[in-house]
Amino acid sequence: MNIENMEAFVYINHYGSFNKAAEILFLSQPSVTARIQSLERELGCKLFERLGRQILLTEEGRRFLPYAQQMLQVLQKGRQQIQTVRTTPEELTIGCTLSVSHYILPALFPRLKKQYPATRFKVVTAATDQLVSRLLNKELDMAFVRKVMNPSIRTVSSYEDPISLYVYADHPFASHPPGSAAALQGEPLVFFECGSLDWLRIHRVFESLPVPPDIAFQVDHAETARKLVLQQASISLLPGLSVQEDVQSGRLVRIPLPELEGISLQTSLVTLKESQLHIASVTAEMLRELEYFRPSGILQEPVHF
Repeated sequence: MNIENMEAFVYINHYGSFNKAAEILFLSQPSVTARIQSLERELGCKLFERLGRQILLTEEGRRFLPYAQQMLQVLQKGRQQIQTVRTTPEELTIGCTLSVSHYILPALFPRLKKQYPATRFKVVTAATDQLVSRLLNKELDMAFVRKVMNPSIRTVSSYEDPISLYVYADHPFASHPPGSAAALQGEPLVFFECGSLDWLRIHRVFESLPVPPDIAFQVDHAETARKLVLQQASISLLPGLSVQEDVQSGRLVRIPLPELEGISLQTSLVTLKESQLHIASVTAEMLRELEYFRPSGILQEPVHF
């Protein structure tokens, strides 16, 4: 049975017109009519009847329609699968910041490998500026970076990780949470500086305090800050994803402070605009399914592969 004949049948039913179906299929109306006549001969019945200007399905047409639709859907899925295989590289080089490497890729990679078993995955960790440069030089297929604006780069999806105060389980704040950031005065603090604009907002919170906090340690990675808090050497302002397991196990406690509400780290999954990398959109969908890594509320550019 000719699939093009069934396609014409489904389109005519959908649009209610031979003319419209012919236009969508880039065919002449006589060609569409010939396809329907051929299908009717194969089935041994009439599929359409006219009621004035209306084109209606016959009883036989109504019975056959779901089967025709199903066959077209199966064919489309097969075409999509072939296209996916063609556009999936043998090796995928992913650039990311250290925090993404530590806290996101371990949850993401098993899912990607299951869907793309023949693909080898290579990870390059660096700061956002370096990752953007390497992406533009086509040394990376896609990258996880902080917010970036570049006309040659497409943001596939963006995610936010809220920043909060975290203390070890035996800290006094764990049982008697403070009502404001003013309580941080005199507390030994490990400060994790990542260069994000949101951290500038945190600086302004500190600048508004009558007495600045005691920044006992200043580090450049969340993992170092997290371990110092676990060692009870200090307390810290950290992205939630970096301490998710510690909070669930009760080793660390999140302390909500009104001055920190709405402050977060934004991570974007990006590719070159010219890229036709199907796996990038699949990766974005997988990230949305993770328990913690939720999409941000910013406007995201629709991506079609």
